[in-house]
Amino acid sequence: MKTAFSRLFLVMLTAILLSACTSNEIYRSNFSNCIVTAQESCESHAIQLHDKGTEREYLLGFVEIDDQGQLRNRVQMQALLNELYTLASKESLLINVFVHGWHHNAKQGDANVESFKLNLAELSKVESHLHQDRTPRKVVGIYVGWRGESIDIPWINNVTFWDRKNTAHEVGYLGMAELLLRLEEIRNIKNTQEPPVKSRLVILGHSFGGAAVYSAAAQILADRFINSAGDKNYVDNAEGFGDLVVLLNPAFEALKYAPLYDLAQARCSYFQDQPPRLVILTSEADYATKYAFPAGRVFSTFFETHSTIKRNDCNRPLSYSEGAADRQAVGHFEFLQSHELHPASKSMAAVYHQAKAIWKNQQPGEAIQFGSTELRNLEHTVIHNPYLNVKVDKRLIENHNDVFRPEIMEFIRMLIVLSTEE
Repeated sequence: MKTAFSRLFLVMLTAILLSACTSNEIYRSNFSNCIVTAQESCESHAIQLHDKGTEREYLLGFVEIDDQGQLRNRVQMQALLNELYTLASKESLLINVFVHGWHHNAKQGDANVESFKLNLAELSKVESHLHQDRTPRKVVGIYVGWRGESIDIPWINNVTFWDRKNTAHEVGYLGMAELLLRLEEIRNIKNTQEPPVKSRLVILGHSFGGAAVYSAAAQILADRFINSAGDKNYVDNAEGFGDLVVLLNPAFEALKYAPLYDLAQARCSYFQDQPPRLVILTSEADYATKYAFPAGRVFSTFFETHSTIKRNDCNRPLSYSEGAADRQAVGHFEFLQSHELHPASKSMAAVYHQAKAIWKNQQPGEAIQFGSTELRNLEHTVIHNPYLNVKVDKRLIENHNDVFRPEIMEFIRMLIVLSTEE
């Protein structure tokens, strides 16, 4: 009797879990262009023009990737790339990629989709005001959708943390890496207008989306950094993947970031106009990566061996446990942190046209203010280091998902301006 009941219970549990699985279908299946109006929401379209004819106009595209890291439909990506190639041959583009994290997808009405749209509109407004002496760059947003949720049942879906982490890395290694490299190719098409301004590429990832972006970008960042200085008769600014990569509360281990940190530390000084290339922003109140992440990594790393890392590059001594770095999320590992971000003591409007000057003129030991936020160097790294691992005050990001706060988006827009200006 007990055996029969157990079997019935397992069958019912399996049925419930299977019925609770999130959609595994493509959301944006219409690959033609669509202009969003009050009458037309363009819900199924992968290419959308928003706020046409206003200072907030932007183009939004969707590219969707499955659990194995494969593009759900290559025609979807190619249609978007064809559109961007055509635009880039005529005008300058400011391309912004956003990769969502846990519990999100590319569905119409998803909170990340809506927040990304608002930020694109605001960035377009900044571009319109910033470049009144010439044609503003056309703001383009690309939302990379993947199955950030595999079970729909509240609370139970929290057990998908490690399943979705593995999927995020697959997304980054495979389909997304190709997409980003093709977008970078578009970035390098020179404008035919005068002056000849190149298009620019900014990549943002949140949570597991940050892990996916880092999986796609890390080796390329290392390659570009080495090419800027290694055993050559000249030293140049370190190049990045596109123009700027920003990771928001990323969910990957600090040990994956350590090689890039070492590369940057081994160079004892940077030019004053060296822009940031990789910025990691992690809230001190992000408890998902602060507590849940290392708890899970304890089991993942149980049979691995670890050593103690000792460095003294440019007379900056560093010693930490390799095991601790392999268990803790990158933003919470204090040994590899470089900056802190706080609310400014006296908030002021963001002065975007001064963003580059603010960054260039920073001094050792001094904080720099970007509008309503203040960035302080912890003096673990030299100033103008292109890689920033920033601990963010909980008043700016209150939890794991609270990354679209106005102060944070303003700070990121300042980073975008200083990293993408000619």
